[in-house]
Amino acid sequence: MAVIGVLREPTPPTWWQANRHKVYGTTGLLIGYMIGSHSPGATDQQPPPPRPGHSTPAPSTPGHQSTEPARS
Repeated sequence: MAVIGVLREPTPPTWWQANRHKVYGTTGLLIGYMIGSHSPGATDQQPPPPRPGHSTPAPSTPGHQSTEPARS
């Protein structure tokens, strides 16, 4: 019998080879956050001011509007 080939177990990957996609992904997200939140064009994350619950309706008849308060 002739030996055609020798099978052996491949060497396990190094830490860098196994985890470099995680390092690149985390670094990319961190850089993107820094660029997005610290650039001069970024707006502050503040809620919009509250809007009034109701408004005064416009008068239904055109004409002179009195600036004096109504008397009772």
